[in-house]
Amino acid sequence: MKKLFLLLVALHATALLFAQDTTKAQRFNLHFQQTVITQTKPSFSAAYTGQNSLLPGHETATSLTTTLFGGARLWKGAEAYFNTEMSGGSGFSKTLGVAGFPNGETFRVGAAEPKIYIARLFLTQRFEWGKDYDYLTDDANQLAGKKSKRYFSVTAGKFGISDYFDNNSFSHDPRTQFMNWALMSNGAWDYPANTRGYIIGAVAELGQPNWSLRYAFTMVPTEANGSVLDERVGKANTQSLEYEQRYKLNGQDGTVRLLGFYNQGKMGNYREAILRNPAAPDVDAVTGYGHHKYGFGINAEQYLTPDFGVFARAAYNDGKTETWFFTEIDQSLSFGSVLKGTSWKRSNDELGLAFAANGISSAHRDYLAAGGYGFIIGDGKLNYSHELIAELYYKIDAYQHKFWLTPDYQFIVNPAYNKDRGPVNVFAIRAHVEF
Repeated sequence: MKKLFLLLVALHATALLFAQDTTKAQRFNLHFQQTVITQTKPSFSAAYTGQNSLLPGHETATSLTTTLFGGARLWKGAEAYFNTEMSGGSGFSKTLGVAGFPNGETFRVGAAEPKIYIARLFLTQRFEWGKDYDYLTDDANQLAGKKSKRYFSVTAGKFGISDYFDNNSFSHDPRTQFMNWALMSNGAWDYPANTRGYIIGAVAELGQPNWSLRYAFTMVPTEANGSVLDERVGKANTQSLEYEQRYKLNGQDGTVRLLGFYNQGKMGNYREAILRNPAAPDVDAVTGYGHHKYGFGINAEQYLTPDFGVFARAAYNDGKTETWFFTEIDQSLSFGSVLKGTSWKRSNDELGLAFAANGISSAHRDYLAAGGYGFIIGDGKLNYSHELIAELYYKIDAYQHKFWLTPDYQFIVNPAYNKDRGPVNVFAIRAHVEF
């Protein structure tokens, strides 16, 4: 413990050394984060339990992620970033049994032992013009300095696709905001990622003062929720396109984002799986190139006062092929609000409340009802209804904007779309440090 404390002090000192005036072009930076989430759920009612079910008994689970962020300015307009990460622990029931899983810091990796890996390694080249500038602060994966509001950038390497797409000021990061998977992004966006949430690809972005347009092309894993990437890029890839419009409403900032995506690879088809074996369908038994999934989403956020904002998301995918990357949601709706604690003299605290409703396609529904399993859910039977989630958190600035504690409560109705199971109550405490 003493060695860990000394390491954190050294990293903080190094970060301060690299920090510069935000009006100047920062050459290097170094940042650190660690997040520990402990969740517990009491036992709940379940008429039956299958291979991929959330276990009905009492459970407590803890997850840990630690990330070191490094950035460097190479030449005019060029920046390189490297993140090494360690994650460990697990979610309830080996992270199975709920489409909107309650801990966004858990991954479907199968083992709870801490592992170190490269999370991000990418290069960004920016071309700028015009005389309107923003001044960026020193932050994780962001070098301080001025940035033109008119630019074209290309990023290539390994990254998280959600670093660039489907962002939201109030609901996007389970380390500091809502923890549920269905609130991290549009739930029906089966966004490209390996087992730990990262992918290799390229992102191009055109930025203007009031709008942005971005496009991404990425590789995909060779199997659902896999870590080995498919080298047949012509047959296995994803494409994502997003338009973002920024505006003012009654003097307060607002943003609307429109997202479209197309995924293809060696995926399985639900109807084909049922036809091949109606008694025990297996979608992985009918995989093949040529299968695809497409969908779209909308994402809106609006400040109503400087301390209070609201958000909403809605998304759809065709639901014909198996979920390949994220989680088993084919239709999603979420909305909520976040209030800063200024009125009770805790201006850096936050109170958040959000709701999510998830659904699946008729083909996906029939597959699960026939006893099929995905990589996240499958109870062996299905009495279908929408999965409904509510989440409430209070984030406490425990020490100088560097250490936060967050009590959290989630209420999950019809876990894995099954009226024969639940409801589930989830209580959590999150500790997060960053500098």
